[in-house]
Parts: sequence; C-alpha cells; structure tokens
Amino acid sequence: MRYYILFIFLFYTCFSCSELVSNPDNTIENNKVENSNSTEITKAEFAIIIHGGAGTILKENMTPELEAAYKIKLEEAIRVGHTILKNGGSSIDAVQKTINVMEDSPLFNAGKGAVFTNAETNELDASIMDGSTLNSGASAGTTTVKNPINLARVIMENSPHVMMAGVGAERYAEEQGLAIVTTDYFFTERRLNSLHRVKEKEANKEKTIDTESAYLDFYDTDIKNYKFGTVGCAALDKSGNLAAGTSTGGMTNKRYGRIGDSPIIGAGTYANNNSCAVSSTGWGEYFIRAMVAHDISALMQYKGLSLKEAAKEVIQDKVPHLGGDGGVIAVDKNGIMVAEFNTTGMYRATMNDKDELNISIYKD
Repeated sequence: MRYYILFIFLFYTCFSCSELVSNPDNTIENNKVENSNSTEITKAEFAIIIHGGAGTILKENMTPELEAAYKIKLEEAIRVGHTILKNGGSSIDAVQKTINVMEDSPLFNAGKGAVFTNAETNELDASIMDGSTLNSGASAGTTTVKNPINLARVIMENSPHVMMAGVGAERYAEEQGLAIVTTDYFFTERRLNSLHRVKEKEANKEKTIDTESAYLDFYDTDIKNYKFGTVGCAALDKSGNLAAGTSTGGMTNKRYGRIGDSPIIGAGTYANNNSCAVSSTGWGEYFIRAMVAHDISALMQYKGLSLKEAAKEVIQDKVPHLGGDGGVIAVDKNGIMVAEFNTTGMYRATMNDKDELNISIYKD
C-alpha cells in the first residue's frame, strides 16, 4: 500500500513539473518579456509613434522641398512628445502636445491645414483616450476651436460625456477657456484649390451610385488621394500607461455634416494598458465598420496575437476585404511600435527610450 501511494505521488509530481515546463507563463524579468514563443523582447521604458496621414503618397509626386518640410515638421512634433516622456511626463500629455504641433501646421489635414467641405467650410474632428482608465473624449464637426485635440481632452477629463459635436462642442470649448478662432484661421489656398478641382471633376463625370463614383466625389488630383493628412499619436510612458489621439479635417468635399472615424473611439482611436494604443488614418467609413483600433487591441487580448500580427490582420485583410484602405500607428505595453498601412505611403515617425529617431514617408 505504501509503495502504491508513493507511486501515485511521484506520478503526479512529475506530471505537474512537465506541465510547468511545457506551458511557462509570460513573465517580465530584468526588463525582458518572454512571449508565447519563448523569445525575449526588450521592454522599453517609454516610446512614441506618430502619423501624418496615409494615402497615395509617391516620391515622384513630391518635390524635394515639400518632402523636407514634412520631415522637419514630423521631427518637431515627435520630439515634443518624446521630451515629455523622457522627463517622466504622462503619455496623455505627450499625445496631446505632439498632435498640437501638427494641428498648427498647414501641411496636415488637421487644425490649420484642414480640408474644405463641399460648402467651403472647415469641419474638424478629434479624439483622445487614456489606456490606464479607458476614459476618452472626442469632438466632432467644430469650426472655431483652434486645436480640436485639446477639446477632446477636456471633454474626457472635465465632462461626464465622451463626445460633443458642432455648436454645443464649441460652446463647451469656450467655457473651458480653450483657444477660439475665426473660421478664416483654417483657410489655406492649397486646400481650397484642391476642393475646386474635386468639384470640377465631380461636375464633369456621369452621375451614378456605384462605389467608384462615390470615390471620385472625394478624389483630389493634386494630392492624389481623397483622405490625406489626418494626424495621430500613440505613446507609452515610464509609468506603463498608454494613450492615443487622432485629429483631422475629414474628407475633401464632404457633405451633410459627415463624420469619419477619427473621433470615434474604437475606430480612429483606442488605448488600453492591457494591450496597445492605436491611431488610425484612412477611409473613415470602412474604419468605422471594422472598428479598426479596437479590433487590433481585441486580437491581442483575446487571440494572443502580437501587435504586429494584429495590425497586419486588420489593415492587410479585414479593411481591404470591406473595400477600404489606410493605415494605423500603434505601440504596445512593452513599447513595441508598429506602422501598418496598405497604401503607397504614410507620413510617420518613431522615437524610443534610446533617443533613436526614425522618419519615413513612402512604403519601404
């Protein structure tokens, strides 16, 4: 009987040891993360990634001067956020201040450089999300708020709501002491000329209701795309908190108060400390239907995919399957950064905790 009990004890002990060896838990040790494939990933102290829009961005359509201007502004923007993170600041501050730089530049379709609607107005959208609390804020269809990402943040922090739109959002911005401008602040001749070209093309084409016709309503022959320049940022801070934000002027020639994915939490912006922070840029209608930003996070949390695998599945498979295109920038809880897009280019930049800067425009 004693030998039988000893045998049972040894059997279960060996079985348990085997289970521990064959199914090790993911652990963090000495700043290393062991993933499910038993490969070690260095955990970054902090990281930041930005985008300035995705689309048909080809080198042959870009002058050396314009390319240089974009790279200078991308570097200026990301260094603002990087400095905040390096000095121990929060990811939410880094995201907001980085996006402010791009909103204040006429190069991007956000803030100062916003595209024109069919009615020759500028209607701006933005959203921001805190991955530590899942709190979020968004503004849509504003015409007088200088920096829509600032409004998104005060909505997140100072109101019981997630999204405000139009006149009500503008009134709230005034009450919160945000910078208010006259509508001519957003005027740029380049964007107005783009609208006129689109309208001319629209007037000369046969009116149909097929997908290609809808596409041409927004196509801009100058910038070679219909959704160009949306800006965004995702960041991880030293406290391990993730945040993301997105700001845009929407589509050239948009009508009827159209709202895209940029102010939609889960589509244009998402952040969760358990997975990643994401900012999207692309054809908003499809990014809303696919809930792109949240889907990437969900694939990581529920399916166990890496950030790269999740972003690739959504951007290279799910969105094109629906008929849309565009891209995302994202950073995960370990500081791994990804820029995934299915267009010919995306303005983007990264900086890590080693002060390494990378700026890219075209598909490598």
